[in-house]
Amino acid sequence: MQQEKEAQRREWKKRFSAKRLAIIAVFVALSYAVSFLEIPIFPATPYLQLDFGNVFIMLIGFLLGPVEGVIVCVLKESLRMIGGTVVGEIANMAMTTAYLLLPATVYHFKKGFKTVCFTMACACVIASGVALLVNRYVNFPLYEAFLGMPAEQAFSAVWGLILAFNLIKTVSVSILTVLLYKRLSNFLKKWKV
Repeated sequence: MQQEKEAQRREWKKRFSAKRLAIIAVFVALSYAVSFLEIPIFPATPYLQLDFGNVFIMLIGFLLGPVEGVIVCVLKESLRMIGGTVVGEIANMAMTTAYLLLPATVYHFKKGFKTVCFTMACACVIASGVALLVNRYVNFPLYEAFLGMPAEQAFSAVWGLILAFNLIKTVSVSILTVLLYKRLSNFLKKWKV
């Protein structure tokens, strides 16, 4: 029992070493800063804006693990809550976590380009489904006073755009993540992280 506790303590010390914590902090900052470069896609839903902050969350999930990816996600969205909307950031946290967990977890056990591509494609579908659920049952009901109509009716009018937007966003983030991952991985290996 004592040996197990000691082994766990060593694992957590290694997992959250000063070097790894510094990298997590850098990725939180990058994800937070890039998330403000927002691009509206559909004029009918100007509140749906494409940003690439999740690229850094996905990268850290692949580089260090899913736990670290979720930590970066939570910290980034918490920072955005300071000057933004709490509801939107919580919804984004749920969608991003749903997007991150499958690829980062599977990659931890089975590395390879085919594995990454397959799991990220699955994650795009999962995250888009979660985004629909979160919008229908969290965002729209909480913003009902601003919508000028019942939440169910407002959601019914734009659910297709929400689905299309989230598919575009997750596919775009996936492509950028795949393009950047190998370069960043080689850099961090030199750092012995």
